[in-house]
Amino acid sequence: MQSVNAFLRRIPEWAVWLLGGLPLLLLGYDTLTGQLGVDPVRDIEHRLGRTALYFLIASLAVSPARRLFRLNATHLRRALGLLCFSYASLHLAAWVVFDMGLLWPQMLRDVIKRPYLIFGMASFVILILLAITSNRISIRRLGRGWGRLHKLVYPAAVLASLHWLWALKLWTAWPLFCAGTILLLLSLRVLPLLRMTQKLYINNNTM
Repeated sequence: MQSVNAFLRRIPEWAVWLLGGLPLLLLGYDTLTGQLGVDPVRDIEHRLGRTALYFLIASLAVSPARRLFRLNATHLRRALGLLCFSYASLHLAAWVVFDMGLLWPQMLRDVIKRPYLIFGMASFVILILLAITSNRISIRRLGRGWGRLHKLVYPAAVLASLHWLWALKLWTAWPLFCAGTILLLLSLRVLPLLRMTQKLYINNNTM
């Protein structure tokens, strides 16, 4: 395990960004060479959205991996989170520009008519808050509040998975697996907190 952690420590943040750009390059190549499906706009939106969710899952997995398996990739979590935000922004931009054609009243009607869009928008708003505070200045200014704020990544992940599942007309194994992974990572975070709260409650009642 020490050798694995030594390898992880040698991975620079720029390398994560470089690898994180590969799905976008592949999408651009498929678009230019006409290798998308019968609905290219839909494929572009969905691939960008799925990639954002994958990076979100990867960022959520950093803490459980350290706690359960002693794999320390904490220094890469910021890059993973910002990659998630970048792809989510491109996903939203693709919907606004290609699908809605910058017709804002139509967008509003579409959001009201399709509740899964509300889940996606709510998740994106949270991601904006997390992205703009993912820097040392925000950490210093917010203090302990920074950690509480960034716990919002869990509801953001749940909302994003609901957005994806609700948008699908047919649920397949892969979306369900991703949603289950998010719930598992969330439970790994919540259960220790519940146990800690239970211990404090028992200690206070026995005093």
